[in-house]
Amino acid sequence: MPNTARWAATLTLTATAVCAPLAGAAVAAPSGLYAPSALVLTIGHGDTAATVTPERAVTLTCAPTASGTHPAAADACSELRAADGDFGLLPTKSDVKCTKQYEPVVVTVEGVWRGQRVSYERTFANECVKSTYGTALFAF
Repeated sequence: MPNTARWAATLTLTATAVCAPLAGAAVAAPSGLYAPSALVLTIGHGDTAATVTPERAVTLTCAPTASGTHPAAADACSELRAADGDFGLLPTKSDVKCTKQYEPVVVTVEGVWRGQRVSYERTFANECVKSTYGTALFAF
């Protein structure tokens, strides 16, 4: 019996020594309940972002609430959530008629979406074509 008691005491002390430092970390509250979603969007005229100086730029934060300098932040965040952050799945307007005039417009998005780094660039044939894509997101 004395041997069993000694082993029980040793296991209890070992468990306390190992688990005690971890208990403080488990109790600590997270700094935020939302993964960060903060983006910078730019628009410029030209063929690629490498050759274009941005003419307009806005910020968009979607978590915990929609904010930033984007004029329609809540709608833009809703579009991104619906597309699960995939810019290729943004809604488009199909009822708009655009000319075939080529005056390229470059849109870029840089930042973090739900904790993941994102970088997006797309060149549209003209301003009208751009306005049909991502109806609220690129309307700035």
